[in-house]
This record gives sequence, C-alpha cells and structure tokens, in this order.
Amino acid sequence: MNSTPHTALCPVTDATRTPDPYPRYATPRQGPQPYLRPKGRSGSGLSLSFTLPGDLRSARIARTAAAAALEAHDLGPYVWPVAYAVTELVSVTARMSPGQELYVSLRHRDDAVRLLVWDQHPHHGEAGLAALCEARRRRALWLLAAVVDDWGGEWGMCEAPQSQQGTKSWVALPR
Repeated sequence: MNSTPHTALCPVTDATRTPDPYPRYATPRQGPQPYLRPKGRSGSGLSLSFTLPGDLRSARIARTAAAAALEAHDLGPYVWPVAYAVTELVSVTARMSPGQELYVSLRHRDDAVRLLVWDQHPHHGEAGLAALCEARRRRALWLLAAVVDDWGGEWGMCEAPQSQQGTKSWVALPR
C-alpha cells in the first residue's frame, strides 16, 4: 500500500484527497491562548472535550490542547505520554476517516488520566474486510501500545454504540 499523508488506512475509504479544513500559512499564526481553570478552583478535576476535523494536522491541535490542560491542572508528569498518545490516536483516526470529524475527550479521575478518541469510520459488514481494517488500525498504533505498556496503562478500541457509528480508541494511564 502506498502510504502518503493523505492515504486512508481503511482499504474501502476513497483515497482521494479531501478538502483542506485548515488554511495554509507560511508561518504558524499565534492566536489567543485558551483560558484553563486550574484544578484548585474546581473540585471536579480535569475534564476536556473537543471536536476536530479528520485531518492529520489536527494531531498538533489535540497535542497542544491536551498538554496545556494537563499543565493547568498540575498534572505535569502526564504531559509527555498523553501528548504522544493523543497525537498517535488522532493521526490514525484521521487516516481511517479522512474529512470526518473526530471527538477527543481527556479526563483525570481516580488517579488516572483517561483519553478517548472517537472517529466516524463505519464498520464493515463483511467479516474479512472488518478484520483487515482493524488489523491495519492496530498495526498503525504499535508504538502507542509500547508507550502505554511502559507506563503501566491500558489501551484499546471498541465499536461505538449501535445508535452511533464509528470506533472509540482509548488510553488509561494510572498515577
């Protein structure tokens, strides 16, 4: 399989280039910094959710937002593994369903950080095609599996509920 940045991982997904959701700039623009309430002011802890376009460049946005939220909530030790995990999950899910929105959720509860990335990639009715699609997704996340294992965490994928379509990929990292 010829793997370019815009080639989908799924064998069924049309490999044609999707419209560019971000305008191209010669140099990155510095926008306003997000306001993130520190953990001390709210007893609920870290809770961050956002939606991104299914584009490889969304990984940078997810990584930046996750790192800023972790720092704001005094969870500095988690910054590197979570930034890496969100980058990998968003990159792979963007290649599974290019041009479709991705949902990212980051939570800190019970001394663990939980990351969820949900894409809208439809499941295949044919068993062989579904197995090939899942194998490609898992193979693309092999380094994520190693990092999560090194941190004593867990990761996995599951089908979205029947009322929704897509795949949920998740990572849980203990304290």
